Amino acid sequence: MDPVIVVGAGPVGLTLALALARQEVPCVVLDEGPGKDEPRPARTVVLREDTAALVERLTGVPLAHAGVRWAGWRSVRRKQVMYEVAFADTDPAPLHIAQHVLTDALRTALAGERLVKVAVESRLDTIEQEPSGVTARTRGASGTWWRGSYLVGCDGPRSTVRKLQDIRFPGRTAVERHAVAALRTDLPWYDEALLHRSPPWRTSGPSAGEVTARPLPDEVWRLDWLLPPGKDLVTPELLLARIRETLAGWGGGPTPPYELLDTGVHAVHHRLARRWRASRVFLAGDAAHLLGALGTHGLDEGLRDADNLAWKLALAWHHGPHEALLDSYQTERRAIVAARLRAADQALPLLRGGGGLRSYVPGSARGHDTLLTDGHLGRGALGAPGTYAGSPLAPGPLEGAAPVGTALGAAVTDVRVTAEDGTFVRLRDRLGRGALLVVLIAPGTGVWERRHWVSAGIMPRLAAAVAALPHRAELLVAESYPGAAAHTVLLVRPDGHLVTALNGVRPADLYTAAEAVLGGPAAAEEGGDGAGARADAGARSR
Repeated sequence: MDPVIVVGAGPVGLTLALALARQEVPCVVLDEGPGKDEPRPARTVVLREDTAALVERLTGVPLAHAGVRWAGWRSVRRKQVMYEVAFADTDPAPLHIAQHVLTDALRTALAGERLVKVAVESRLDTIEQEPSGVTARTRGASGTWWRGSYLVGCDGPRSTVRKLQDIRFPGRTAVERHAVAALRTDLPWYDEALLHRSPPWRTSGPSAGEVTARPLPDEVWRLDWLLPPGKDLVTPELLLARIRETLAGWGGGPTPPYELLDTGVHAVHHRLARRWRASRVFLAGDAAHLLGALGTHGLDEGLRDADNLAWKLALAWHHGPHEALLDSYQTERRAIVAARLRAADQALPLLRGGGGLRSYVPGSARGHDTLLTDGHLGRGALGAPGTYAGSPLAPGPLEGAAPVGTALGAAVTDVRVTAEDGTFVRLRDRLGRGALLVVLIAPGTGVWERRHWVSAGIMPRLAAAVAALPHRAELLVAESYPGAAAHTVLLVRPDGHLVTALNGVRPADLYTAAEAVLGGPAAAEEGGDGAGARADAGARSR
């Protein structure tokens, strides 16, 4: 079987290649650059806690050492604190990290991966599709032909893959613009992020209605000033004046010492590709969508694209075409990004003071700051991770369905579980291996070795039901799970989203739900090995 071709060696492409390799799928990454990124301290990304955990699981690198998890967040209007958050274990902080540091960690992990080949200085030129595969040609000194089973375009906003497939990319240009600076200085607060709206000091040039400060390691800060609409040139003199005024305003005195490391102007565009799949070709990350106004996290969504697509491609690569499963990638991910874009577009006139929406939407300045905080912190309509409750992979109503604290289609809570070898691990540690996860909630099991209870009570019947599922599954046991009663059984997708929760061992319901998440009964036959054969293979593997 030919490898999967990944076009683009940014964080999304590298994450997808690693995720596929962890599921024993070979990949070729076409990198049009030299194989390393230029350090740009002013180019940073904010990752939600579970997305950062995805990268850590793939790279084996604790990202908190390379970035900063904020201790808190404050939203200030003029001189008044409008909104304040202190992060704790129950309310995990986002991770702020320089993008080149994130990319370096992914490249380092790929360097030791036997199933991934990174081809540098390889710029895509043409794509040819056939029923059995796809061929890509690269140009330049090392130009050649590459044969693949599938091809994924992770090649950014100007995606060559998208253009070669003639996929439209409608949307809005320069929804927001920000002047950006990375500098080393001592601010009046420590490792807290700040959103300051309508600062009371006089600003140079057009009014700066909003400035954001986000900490990085080694006393480095990224500062973003919201620019007024238009294409006014941001000169070095204007940016330096804003830096001095902002630092002096926060310190309440003369401008403190600072070291300027990097600057830039960041334009936010809102675009959404009409299609994310064209037969054996897929789009992911900035090639499929652009967002980022009001503090929303574009790269975070791109990494979720990779996580969603990887297990589906891996299943199709190993077991043959699963068309409904592969189609679900576009259906699930595009719907979530489209909803986030709609929410941002609806909030923009209210929060930026334009249009008549202000008079129709109730809310005060405090409510506006709360809405902006949602975007920056990954909460609410602007920022919260989407769910796949309306997915074509969701099973219909099940007789044995039970309520738990996680909505169907949402990411599961990361609880401690007992694995099949008797070790205690985190639930997230078992994700991304291509297997379904079946989790039994059994209070009290944590104090006994697995051998004492694995053959008792409902465990043998549950183990038999898991062995008979139409796809490989791992049986885990947790002492508790939010909102779940004892003997609740959870079925979890390989990317960590809840398929269903059942009240007890219900083999028929469990099988129906597993079959649905694979794309339905038809998909079970497309792989060429019927359900009975797969159940036997699963039993043998255990």
